[in-house]
Amino acid sequence: MTMSAQPPTDTGALAKREARLAWGMLLPTITAVSLVVALPLLAIFWISFKPVSLADLRAPEMVVRESLRLRNDTATLDYRVNNSSRDSIISGAAFTDTVPDSVSITGELPEFCRLDAQLLSCDFGDLSGGFRERYRIDVEVSGDPAAAKTAVEDSVPVIVGDADFVLTNLEFSLENFVRVFNASDFWEVLWATSFYTVFGTIGALVAGLFAAMLLDKSFRGQGLLRGLFLFPYVAPVIAVAFTWVTLLDPFSGSANALLVQMGVVDQPINFFGERPQALIMVTVFEIWRYFPLSFLFILARMQSIDSDMYEAADMDGASPFQKFWFLSLPQLLGILSVLFLLRFIWTFNKFDDIFLLTGGNAGTRTLTVSVYEQAFAVSNIGAGAAVAVVIFFCLLIFSWFFFRFISQEEGL
Repeated sequence: MTMSAQPPTDTGALAKREARLAWGMLLPTITAVSLVVALPLLAIFWISFKPVSLADLRAPEMVVRESLRLRNDTATLDYRVNNSSRDSIISGAAFTDTVPDSVSITGELPEFCRLDAQLLSCDFGDLSGGFRERYRIDVEVSGDPAAAKTAVEDSVPVIVGDADFVLTNLEFSLENFVRVFNASDFWEVLWATSFYTVFGTIGALVAGLFAAMLLDKSFRGQGLLRGLFLFPYVAPVIAVAFTWVTLLDPFSGSANALLVQMGVVDQPINFFGERPQALIMVTVFEIWRYFPLSFLFILARMQSIDSDMYEAADMDGASPFQKFWFLSLPQLLGILSVLFLLRFIWTFNKFDDIFLLTGGNAGTRTLTVSVYEQAFAVSNIGAGAAVAVVIFFCLLIFSWFFFRFISQEEGL
């Protein structure tokens, strides 16, 4: 028995060439996306290890403003010199300025200045943080005073000086992280963030699942009801947040007035101003506002399930709960897992809802609200960046846990 020889194929080399071509075509996109994601992330990590405040965002520099003052028969050349930083020292600070020919210096110069023809040089040495001085030199103006004044204002002094910029130097410390973790309310903030995220995420998924089950069957007015279900998600957050605060106001809110008149409560409830109902209410708001997203995805998945399984289950006498538990739910686990991942990350990073409803008061201060308060209310950019790094690692741990355990069980 003879066997015909097969010609050798070079599929390995061809596959490698195709892979190189594919990566080469994707390289510009990968590079652009990496820069957009990586650069801000690296900047946050860099700032988190530095004691940076809002005033430190501008590099320290020597600022010189020059003007010609004309008063009656006298004229003075004014120099306003200041250090833009309140803390950093500028070493070797000096400037040179060419005085126009129509202006002649007649008065005494400051001891650190000298005049060479029309070139004025001033050496200040080291300028301390917050330095601010004004120097007046008597001069004589020849010709048109207005033209001389314009010539003085148009001349730009040449400034030199070196300063240590906190954002670019190589000095790092753990001061910001020590401040964050040693804060008296850190664990309370972490608990509020966890409660808000976990229950807000699970609640939105459960509400979306029930809404999808309700609208999975065809009936009259189904399209209108689906549109109404999307309203919380598409409505402007500032409008719906203001509406909730107004309706639940303890003094003028219609919800409290209705509860008191019905005898449900004896006195109005301060839903957004007292613990623990403030945290519960912002979580309920999160569920109400974002369940339509889960509803859309779950409904789309449910409508793609083959109806033959349900017909066979009906013939076998399965109850509605059995059909849901043994037929629908296994088909929905994939989309539910993806939605849980996305909603958890988005809810953990949520800021605007809580800030509009409570401002972070009454036990609703989350980590994202802490970022805002540290960076802008307290003007400590470094501490705010440190809280952002804590948020990043919390989400990184959750993502690792999700892909390590949950996604494998669901086959993702």
